[in-house]
Amino acid sequence: MKSLIDHARTFSVQVAERHEEFRELAAGQRPQALFITCSDSRVIPSLITGARPGELFELRTAGNIVPRYDAERPSGEAATIEYALRVLGVRDIVVCGHSHCGAVGALVRGDDLSAVPTVRGWLDLGVPALPSSRGLAHAVRHHAAAQLETLRGYPAVWERHNEGRLSLHAWYYEVDTGAISVHRPDLGGEFRPL
Repeated sequence: MKSLIDHARTFSVQVAERHEEFRELAAGQRPQALFITCSDSRVIPSLITGARPGELFELRTAGNIVPRYDAERPSGEAATIEYALRVLGVRDIVVCGHSHCGAVGALVRGDDLSAVPTVRGWLDLGVPALPSSRGLAHAVRHHAAAQLETLRGYPAVWERHNEGRLSLHAWYYEVDTGAISVHRPDLGGEFRPL
């Protein structure tokens, strides 16, 4: 924690050196995309994409799960998605799964999650049946693509996508190589290099 605190203490010096850039950020944000990914500390959206401050609106959840839309039970995830589309006007949503995913791995392996009942409940809430016979990487890719289907159930997503003002993307990030592959519905749902 010490290194994080030390950096936080000196961050204002860096901001002062880039005063104009941060002054513009203070005036408002105009992110290019909503980037939905796992809470895993090894997955850093701005590092993966090279995004500068203000370019990505991020939603991070355990297992990059998008819960089903339920107007009767608002959630932080639903509010983030709605805000990104209706207020910020993002034109792209990326759901990014990753190699070595503990959440999807636990489900594929059938791990006993009784010691973490909230995690178990969250995974039950948002993860469809996963194919395990082709390995973890395939299951994670399948899971990321399935989250796009859940997103289509959100009114703001459905409206903007049907109007041609929103594109949905599923990515797979390999932690150990940095390689990114993208879901290609036009190729039978295969993932191909980005």
